[in-house]
Amino acid sequence: MQLLPSSLEKGLTYTSKRILQYAIILLGFDMNLYQVIEVGGKTLILMIFTLAAAFLSAFLLGKALKVERNVNILIGVGTAICGGSAIAAAAPIIKAKDEDIAHSISTIFLFNVLAAFLFPALGHLMQITSYHFGLWAGTAINDTSSVVAAGYSYSTQSGDLAVIVKLTRTLMIIPVTLILALCTMRKDPSGHASEYRLSRIFPWFILGFAAASISVTFLPVPSVLIALLPRTGKFMIVMAMAAIGLNTNLPKLLKNGSRPILLGLGCWFVLSVTSLAVQYWLL
Repeated sequence: MQLLPSSLEKGLTYTSKRILQYAIILLGFDMNLYQVIEVGGKTLILMIFTLAAAFLSAFLLGKALKVERNVNILIGVGTAICGGSAIAAAAPIIKAKDEDIAHSISTIFLFNVLAAFLFPALGHLMQITSYHFGLWAGTAINDTSSVVAAGYSYSTQSGDLAVIVKLTRTLMIIPVTLILALCTMRKDPSGHASEYRLSRIFPWFILGFAAASISVTFLPVPSVLIALLPRTGKFMIVMAMAAIGLNTNLPKLLKNGSRPILLGLGCWFVLSVTSLAVQYWLL
């Protein structure tokens, strides 16, 4: 049933695809590589274990729950890396449908909201130090806004550390999306890979994200732009999500919504427990 005028179709499609990709590039201006390298060197082991746990749990739980492949990938990427931004980066690479993106975004958003309230309460209950809570929030909460809310509500030290760890984690968008691009190369009926073209599989907007991160780190970019461009990118993501929502079949989304939520819950739980376990046993 067509509820929206056909005249809106091209605009909604452009916003949900191209505007989303441009937004990812602008988010790169929020990444100072010096801070990432400083914290990343200290938390490399933690990052490796938590990312591996998130991806493995997404794969196994997705199979068990029979979640659609693209939704499985998007929830796994969103949980492991940085929520909506990672989903936005991965979606065009795997050619995810708007309904797949809507399933994944709504699932990740639900657990982001819960994390902002639940993590500080659990931290105080378990008497976690500010340092360890910052690591926990930065590696186990997805969206930056929720990381900020949870981290700074615990302590200033926790908030500062959580944000830097979160930004370090965000950089994993680059290798993960490149791997997804390689894995989704189409094959011909004989089973052989189609003609290899870098321009066909390389996510150009991720290159833009990397370039933005490098420029804001090494070039004299005006501070007003450093403050403005990431905010603009986040606003553009909101625009794209609104367009995706308008293109989404809501009855179908509600009918099939329980499995993605269970998948997101399982991945989130595994990621949270892994982060704490690695901190106390290995770090």
